[in-house]
Amino acid sequence: MVEKTPLGSFWPTLYEPLRQFGGKLGEWLSPAAEASSDDSAYTISMELPGVAEEDIHLTVENGQVTVKGEKKTEREEKGDTWYFSERQFGSFQRSFRVPADVDESAVSAALKEGVLTITLPRKAPQKQGGKRVKINKG
Repeated sequence: MVEKTPLGSFWPTLYEPLRQFGGKLGEWLSPAAEASSDDSAYTISMELPGVAEEDIHLTVENGQVTVKGEKKTEREEKGDTWYFSERQFGSFQRSFRVPADVDESAVSAALKEGVLTITLPRKAPQKQGGKRVKINKG
């Protein structure tokens, strides 16, 4: 005898694997990153193993850093059978808002051993205090 499942409990069991897949897909297409700061600069590091430097596009604009890129497929096939492959390929994009004290004209980046490091220098602090205003005789 086949048990009948109420329709209300059927959809969550069907939907849950799809929801989990969507989360995993986002993780695959979005490189892991970490951010830190010190007195002179902010630093963002992203894991981009297998992505060539020429396939990375970095922009800094209107208080936002955007990294776009693509990991391209390079596969050498030997024989007729593949057992499995867990390597991911495709495009990605990550954007980060940056604080107002970032000097956007001095941002730099370096790619070393699959890690992109973006350095966002802080602007020189403005002198605090007021300015004396001369009062003209009128």
